[in-house]
Parts: sequence; C-alpha cells; structure tokens
Amino acid sequence: MIRGMELSAYLRTLVAGAEVKVPLDSGDYVPAINFDNAATTPPFNAVMARIANFAAWYSSIHRGKGYKSVLASDLYEEGRNVLAQFVNADKQRDHIIYTKNTTESINMLAYLLQQQDREQMILATEMEHLANDLPWREKFRVEYAAVDPDGRLSLADLENRLIKFRGKIKLVTVTGASNVVGYVNPVHDIARTAHKYGAKILVDAAQLVPHAAIDMKPCGSPEHLDYLVFSGHKMYAPFGMGVLVGPRELFDNTEPVYRGGGAVRLAGRDFIQWSEGPARDEAGTPNLMGVVAMITAIKTMQSIGLKVIHNYERYLLEYLWAGLESISHLRLYAQPVRKGQKEERVSLISFNMEDVHHNVLAEILSREAGIAVRSGMFCAHPYVQKLLQLSPEQLEYYRTTPNVPLPGMVRVSLGLYNNVQEIDALLDMLHKIVNNRPFFKHKYQHAALSAHP
Repeated sequence: MIRGMELSAYLRTLVAGAEVKVPLDSGDYVPAINFDNAATTPPFNAVMARIANFAAWYSSIHRGKGYKSVLASDLYEEGRNVLAQFVNADKQRDHIIYTKNTTESINMLAYLLQQQDREQMILATEMEHLANDLPWREKFRVEYAAVDPDGRLSLADLENRLIKFRGKIKLVTVTGASNVVGYVNPVHDIARTAHKYGAKILVDAAQLVPHAAIDMKPCGSPEHLDYLVFSGHKMYAPFGMGVLVGPRELFDNTEPVYRGGGAVRLAGRDFIQWSEGPARDEAGTPNLMGVVAMITAIKTMQSIGLKVIHNYERYLLEYLWAGLESISHLRLYAQPVRKGQKEERVSLISFNMEDVHHNVLAEILSREAGIAVRSGMFCAHPYVQKLLQLSPEQLEYYRTTPNVPLPGMVRVSLGLYNNVQEIDALLDMLHKIVNNRPFFKHKYQHAALSAHP
C-alpha cells in the first residue's frame, strides 16, 4: 500500500485535520501546521472511523449478559493482548492496567509501592517530566541522576548513586525519551544496571512509543523493563487512555488506589473482598472508547511499521535541525542532529530566539503563519531550568515576583504526518521574525505575560 504512493503524502492521509485551515491575524485562512505533537497528536482517521462504527455497539463492561455487553467486554479484554504484544509484555507475569493517562499511571504505581515499603528510595533523573517526579517526591526520598550541560543523562552518575545507596534504592525511574530535547535514553542498559544493584526499573514511555518500537524483554533478562507507562493521546488515539504495565505480584498484594464498583468481588458492612486483577485496579465504569481508540491506533502504527515511522521522522528531524542552524539569533538546545549519527533521538527540537520571549515567538508563529508550537518549560521545570542555566537567585526572583514573564523555550515536535513543506514554512517565518524583531515584539508585546509553564 505504501509502495504505491510517496511516503510523506501517504502518511498525511492517515491523520484527521491535516488540511484544516485556521485564521491568521490578517484575516486570511491558511492550512494549520501542527508542530505540537509531543503534547497531543491529532487522531488517526482509522481511529475516528472505528469509534463511529463501534458506537452502535457501545455497552457496559463486565456488567451484563446482553449481547452488546458481552461483545464490549471481550473487546475490552482483547485490548490487553494487543498492548502486551505491542510492548512485548509477559501476559502471564504482568498485569496491564488501564488508566486515564501516563500521569495517573505513575501516581498509581507510587501509591502501591508505598504500601510495600515506605522507607525505600527512588532514583529518578534530572531530565524527568513532572509526572515522573512529583508523585515520587510526595511519598519517598528521591535521588536524581545528573545530566550533562547538553542535557544527556549521565549513566556513570546513575550507577554511582546506586552504589552509594546500595540496597536502599528499590526503583529507578527514567523517561524513555526527553520531551524537551528528544534524547532517547538507553533504557535496557539502565535496566541492566538497576537490576545489578537490586532495583527495578520504570520507563515513562509517553514520548517514546509514538516514534519507535519498545520491548520490555522477558522477565528473566537483565534488560527486562519491570514497569512501563504511556498514553494514547500522544500516539494518535484520543478519548483519554493510559496504560500501566507491571508484575502481578504488586497489584495482587496491595490495596487498590480507587475503590468502587468493578473492583470488588464481595463486600459486607465490615469486610471487602477485592476482585482478581486487573479489575481490582480499574474501579468504576471503564473507558471503553479509549481502549477502542488505542487499539486501533496501535494497529495503524503497526501497519505502517514502527521502523518506517522512526526513519521518516529522523529524516524530518535532520532537515529541521539544519534549517534552524542556518537562522541567526537562534539558540538550539542539545547537541546537533546530523545524518549518519548513531545517537537516537525522537523528533523534537527546543530553541530560543535572541531578544524575543518564547511565548511571544509562539504567538507570532500562530497568528502570522498558522504554525502551532509549544512554549514554556513543558512540565519539565528543573530540567529546562538547568538547560537555561538559571541560577538559584534567578529562580527565587521568578518564584517571588508575581506577573513576571517566566523563562522557557519554544519546542517544535514533529509527527509522522508532518512534511518538509511545513518545515520550510516554519523556517521562512522564523527568518522573517528575526529580520523584523522590533516590529513583531511591539505588535505582540502582551503575549509574554500569558506564558504557560
């Protein structure tokens, strides 16, 4: 199917809204260019079609014997098999828990692990999204493996901290790919190191699964990933779906986070007998449409080929990096992306323009060219602060001074449906802004105060 069409054109046909037009400040309408895929991707057309076709069969899960209910329940459970195959999880050893997003998955895991051992330590990294930081801070003592000035994780520092706190650190938690600069961490090497010192590993794969295949590997392997979390909304599947994969022994020997219908086999006034997993950790009416969307998105990605997606997005990333380097007054974060480099990256780049606040630049791109990017600290505040080289005194100033524009960056994140023509439009607009900074800064001077963190 793909061989009969140019790849980029074919991929573009798979996504809803790729040709939608948006208004500009001038009153003209232009095709929207979405470069904010690291936050949320648009849905696949196949996902929307599947949702529309399945709507007539929508029914309760595990609550009835009617034909529709049985059909819905079977589909809901079959989703776990699709997910297990997608990440090579062990269905006999692991539970696959449906959640509403990656953040809920990590919060749930932190709650369950605290029940097992309140004194254990967690080893995170300085590059984590707040969703893989704040839940651990609340419940455990957390150490952070360092990153270098370019934002790369120091594997040596990670191992040194495991040695220093030998036996106390029970979990290493790390992002599969940075949502700020796109570095892909060698999660299997990290798993090997964690297991060497008696710790398990959690991989936050929210930024990785839309761009590359992931393999949890067999539980007997030293490179096995003990826990894995990710979300559907970053992989072309809306309707609020997340996943938590981990060993059955944890879920079966802890009290559920959420309590209510579906999680209970039998309850009296003075006792509760929980359901067998994974139902015990999925209280309430399940998000069936979210499961349908995620399953369809996974099958669509597999039909394209994860390697095809990765290689195409790498091509776009190299093209974008070279173009941004040619523009004066831009500071790009992280090391350059070059053709032939072996270093793995996902398709996003963060930068700043000299003398133009990041939020102002994002608004100019949107209102003057219909280009959507993200600005701010991308919910990875300590990491961005380190890349920006902000001092403690500067942070204290921002913390204690209301209504001051906060620091940050502009992030361009690509999806499989983006193309070179869209990148050219971005580069042309950036050249125009650089050459007319006083005009644009004056026109959009209000925008800095509306910056989102």
